[in-house]
Amino acid sequence: MKICVVGAGGIGGLLAARLAQSGEEVTVIARGPHLAAIRANGLKLIEEDGRENISRIAATDKIADVSEQDLVILGMKAHQVAAVVRDLPAMYGRDTAVLTAQNGIPWWYFLRVSGPHEGRRLESVDPGGIIADNLPAERVLGSVVYPAAEITEPGVIKHIEGNRFSIAEIDNSKTERIVRISEALQKAGFKAPVAGDIRAEIWTKLWGNLSFNPISALTHATLEDICKFQPTRDAAARLMREAQSVGEALGVRFRIPLEKRIAGAEAVGPHKTSMLQDIEAGRGIEADALIGSVIELGQIANVPTPQIETVYACVKLLAATLARDGGRLRIEKA
Repeated sequence: MKICVVGAGGIGGLLAARLAQSGEEVTVIARGPHLAAIRANGLKLIEEDGRENISRIAATDKIADVSEQDLVILGMKAHQVAAVVRDLPAMYGRDTAVLTAQNGIPWWYFLRVSGPHEGRRLESVDPGGIIADNLPAERVLGSVVYPAAEITEPGVIKHIEGNRFSIAEIDNSKTERIVRISEALQKAGFKAPVAGDIRAEIWTKLWGNLSFNPISALTHATLEDICKFQPTRDAAARLMREAQSVGEALGVRFRIPLEKRIAGAEAVGPHKTSMLQDIEAGRGIEADALIGSVIELGQIANVPTPQIETVYACVKLLAATLARDGGRLRIEKA
C-alpha cells in the first residue's frame, strides 16, 4: 500500500518505520530538524530490545507534495488534527482511508453510531466542527494506540514498550479495507486486531489516560510512582470511578475491574506518561481530548464530574503557565 503518516513523532514514526521495513510504500510528513535528519539519514528506529533499523523513506513538510494514497495515518496529537484536515484531500483517491491514531475521546465519537446522540459534535475535541466539516466520516477508521515511543533525537525513534494497535471502522463493521489494514500492521510486527466495539476499547485506554496523565503532569511522577503511593493511587481511582459513571451512562460496558486497570499501569514501571513528556519538553498537551472531553460527555449524560473538573482546571493552568513562560517551569527558591 501507499501510506502517508502525517506527524512522524513517537507513534507516527514507529508506525512509519515498521511499515516501511515490511515493504509498504511510506511517506512521512515532518518538520524542522526531524525532517532534515530523515531526509539526510533515513528514519532510525531503536526497538525495545535495542535492535536498530534505518528506513529510507520519502519525507516532506507539505501535504500538497504527496500523491494519492491508499491510507493516511494521522499520527499527531488530538489538538493538532484541525490544522491539517483542510490539506488532506490532496492525498485522497476514491478509496483512501484515514486512520486516526490519537489518544482520548475522538471527534467522531457520535458519528456513524446509533443512539440518542447520533451525529452530535464534541466541542472539546472539535471546536467549531472544523474536523467534522473537512474529514468525511466514511473515510475514517478508529484506533486505540497502546505502544509508547518517543523521538530521542532528530530522525531517531525509540520504541519503549507495547505493540498493539486495535483498529476498527467507526461503525464497528468488518469491512474488506479494515481487514487489509489489520493484515498490513500485523505484517509490520504489530498486534492489530479488528475491534468489535471500538468505543468500549477507547474508554478502557482513556480510563487510565484521564487519571494517570494529569497526575503525572502535575507531580512529575512515573506510573509506578503514582500507583505505589497510596494517596495518588486513591486519587486516580476516584477519577476513574467518575469516568466510569459517564461511560456507563452512555451505554459503555467496562470489561475489566478498576483495580486491574490500575495494576496494569503499575506494571508498566517507571514510565513517564505522554502528558508529562510534553510538559517537560514545553509542548502543548492533550488536556481536552483526555480530560475535557469526559467533562463534556458527563454534561451530555447528566453525570457530575467534580474531581475530573478540578484536575482539568489544574492541568490547563499548568499549560497556560508554561506557555506564558516560554515552555519552561520557573521554580522560585525561598
